[in-house]
Amino acid sequence: MRVLIVTAGSWGDVAPFIGLGVRLRGAGHDVVLATHERFEEAVTVQGLGFRPLPVDPRQELASQVGQGLAKAASPPAEMARIMRMARAFMPRLAVGVADAVRAGADVVLSSTVTDSLCATLGEALRVPSMGAYLQPIQPTRAFPPMITGARSFGSLGNRLAALALWAGTDRIFAPAVGALRRELGLPPRRFGGPLGLPRGRTVLHGFSPTVVPRPADWPAGHEVCGYWWPQPPPDWRPDARLADFLDAGPPPVFAGFGSFVTTEAERLSGLLAEAMRLAKVRGVVQAGWSGLHAESDDLITVQDVPHAWLFPRTAAVVHHAGAGTTSAGLRAGTPAVPVPVQLDQHFWAARLHTLGVAPRPLSYRRLTARRLADALTAAVHDPGPRTRAGDLAGALAREDGGRRVVAALDRLS
Repeated sequence: MRVLIVTAGSWGDVAPFIGLGVRLRGAGHDVVLATHERFEEAVTVQGLGFRPLPVDPRQELASQVGQGLAKAASPPAEMARIMRMARAFMPRLAVGVADAVRAGADVVLSSTVTDSLCATLGEALRVPSMGAYLQPIQPTRAFPPMITGARSFGSLGNRLAALALWAGTDRIFAPAVGALRRELGLPPRRFGGPLGLPRGRTVLHGFSPTVVPRPADWPAGHEVCGYWWPQPPPDWRPDARLADFLDAGPPPVFAGFGSFVTTEAERLSGLLAEAMRLAKVRGVVQAGWSGLHAESDDLITVQDVPHAWLFPRTAAVVHHAGAGTTSAGLRAGTPAVPVPVQLDQHFWAARLHTLGVAPRPLSYRRLTARRLADALTAAVHDPGPRTRAGDLAGALAREDGGRRVVAALDRLS
């Protein structure tokens, strides 16, 4: 079967789908991944086909609107900025997604951001399509919608808040989807679910039921499959400097903020260095999209290093609680110190604390070296989080996140 996977966003929105694509190819499918051109090599080196999508996510996040995300005072302010940024690039993205789907496929799997476009194209071209999400966006009484932060509104309030968020996010997608429907000769859509998607749609979720159990009030067809683990580049080896640093002393602390882009990289780098000095730990700082940099006898900076290789060699991981970095830390059985910045990061940070593998999340906007050092000291020296993290890692190792996706495709054959 010719499988087209469509995803847009940062590296964390792409890497799991590369892993899923490799798994599906192993099951006998011909897999093509449609995403941004900056990720082409990471896709093709794994033997998957590639179709380009417009928009450079790093440039968008470095734009004036994208930079405002790091300075927003509240989740509603974050949401307003995100909506402005997304509405600006959605028409361009829609053209690329349409070209990718029209190039041919027997089935389309689409991420959260691209799913409304792919569902529309599938309807017009009579190509089966399913959602493949990395976040739980379906309304539920079990937890609050991710964009609102970590605080629960109660069972009824959680569901009502999610429905209100649906209506708000619909403003992001409606113009591009409406234009695409007119171009394809389809009738105007009816708002029937998240992102304007039809009710009854199959949605496969690429996270673990051990981490987020499937809510009882989700509709049929919404499955929690397990993680789709990224694939390291073939023949990857750490550079000698990093290997020597790891061998030269006790396990260091990792600190990285992934695709988060800030104009205050120098200040954040200095804060991380000072926190590690106060906590008396060695450290590995990942430059990420902000270009963080800190060096000393006990501190080095690295570029892209597979988390699956590095995290098991660390004493704790400080990160922005993006979905991908969160899952990598859990897989490694390593305690976390989450510092969420925006979007779903607040949700995942709270989940880490609930699971007992991290302290209460630290506010990025109120982050100080002293607060981070105290959290690091607890994460490194308290045996409780490490024990619980090890137990979770063992549970995740027994799961097979790709199996249900393979089964869903088999049902279409």
